[in-house]
Amino acid sequence: MAIRNYTYVSDMIEGIYMLMKSDLEGPVNIGSEEYVKVEELVKTVIEVSGKNVNIQYVEGPMGVQARNFTKTCIRSLGWEAKVSLKEGISMTYAWIEEQVPGHIEG
Repeated sequence: MAIRNYTYVSDMIEGIYMLMKSDLEGPVNIGSEEYVKVEELVKTVIEVSGKNVNIQYVEGPMGVQARNFTKTCIRSLGWEAKVSLKEGISMTYAWIEEQVPGHIEG
């Protein structure tokens, strides 16, 4: 099962800003320490939405099982992600509801 890392945009912006002000050179990975299965992502979206959705698993290519790059460089600047997956999805879902009133129904 595929495992991914999702980082909320405000955390990414803060990390990029800190990186720009630093003396670090070369590639730096910015991301949270929260790794989730894609299935967990789907279940979190369903929970936040309050909708009754049936998950259907289909055959297909799996792709990379997991990606895990060291975050030592960005951590050396004191940066860490603050927004959890569920918090980020909740904020994003609420924002989308505001953009398209009446179009997201239970």
